[in-house]
Amino acid sequence: MTHPTLSRRGFLGTTGLGAGRGAGLFAGLGSHSPSRAQDKPRHRVERLGIGAIGLRYQGSVIAHKAQMYGDIVAVCDVDKNVRDPAKAAFGSTPRDFEDYRDLLARQDVDVVTIGTPDHWHTQMVIDACRAGKDVYCEKPLTLTIDEGKLLRDVVRETQRVVQVGSWQRSDHRFRQAVEMVRQGRVGKLQKVDVVLGKNKVGGPFEARKVPSHFNWDLWQGQTPDVPYLEERAHYTFRWWYEYSGGQMTDWGAHHLDIAQWAIDSYPVEIDGQAKFPDTNNGYNVAIDFSAKYQYANGVTMTVGDTGRNGIMFTGDRGRIFVNRGTLDGKPVEELTTKPLPRQAWQIYDFDNLQRPERAGKLEAIVNHMGNFFDCVEDRKTPISDVESQHRSVSTCHLGNISMRMGRKLTWNPQTERFVGDEQANRWLSREQRSGYEVG
Repeated sequence: MTHPTLSRRGFLGTTGLGAGRGAGLFAGLGSHSPSRAQDKPRHRVERLGIGAIGLRYQGSVIAHKAQMYGDIVAVCDVDKNVRDPAKAAFGSTPRDFEDYRDLLARQDVDVVTIGTPDHWHTQMVIDACRAGKDVYCEKPLTLTIDEGKLLRDVVRETQRVVQVGSWQRSDHRFRQAVEMVRQGRVGKLQKVDVVLGKNKVGGPFEARKVPSHFNWDLWQGQTPDVPYLEERAHYTFRWWYEYSGGQMTDWGAHHLDIAQWAIDSYPVEIDGQAKFPDTNNGYNVAIDFSAKYQYANGVTMTVGDTGRNGIMFTGDRGRIFVNRGTLDGKPVEELTTKPLPRQAWQIYDFDNLQRPERAGKLEAIVNHMGNFFDCVEDRKTPISDVESQHRSVSTCHLGNISMRMGRKLTWNPQTERFVGDEQANRWLSREQRSGYEVG
């Protein structure tokens, strides 16, 4: 079966259409489009214009993947020593910018990729949506829970397509593990154990003069203005709470997303434990951490930093373990004689937190970026949409908040606030630097 490709003229003619935002715990259990954009690039004259924001590490990876489906017409990074080589690597002559807002103002940019540090994700996605662009943004989606609420509203209002880079949803191992749990292959799900790995330890670090090629003020954005430390920027930003959340939001945005996809519910109680470094001017995420979550449907989830990286699902009739290289357990072995039926799935109504009728099924997405471009074309909800990823990273944030407060917390997933605990509710947002407020 052939499908029409999307020309620039066709794209511009559809920008006022709705993005087909369906309910679903999570989107991907019925409302997304199955991946058709495999590894075959579109014809050049039919390709969209792509603007790539944040060009180091994963930002460069996702921009190059997007180039299979469009042309990189603009690039942006606050570090000229990153921006210039990235521009040259795309084999064309894209315009380059230090400030992402200048990139978003360009009419030849239809789609943007965002691969910046976490504290910039929400504002950049908001600005891109309001500028009429569809967005592929690296995970984790937000720095705070309140950012996710705001971002959800903006995406609904603008009806843009936003895919988050939680690509494990498009990996066959994780998808099959979720299917098996949801179809009862471990019996009644009782417990999920997640191992993320240790946070990095280091410091104190020496303050340095800001390099002439690096816009440190713009890089800091909403976060406090502090002396430049080389270790705060680029890859190691994730070990500072000012910009990220350590492994809880780094690996957690992957593994807790998959775990919660299978659990099919939201946490109502969180008990986090952690030790923190006392070094000034050094990495400040937890040295040792763990968290225990109680879900509304009775499932318990533990998250820790020690053991084999991955997810263990335990039910009253068996166990399944999954990570990026493994899917095993007796229920997996039994698939040779008892394959999974392709039954319909129940989906979840986020607005009312209740189950409607059965609808849809878990489609086989084999190309996360391809799924995004299919949804740009069809105006459908991608597999890692804003609602699901806001809920997943909120679970990560809840763990970090409980750890930092040093006590058990009760959470209301309908109001998205802590129950009778205004001290904890103050952690739902952070103070933002003047001129860089998110909104």
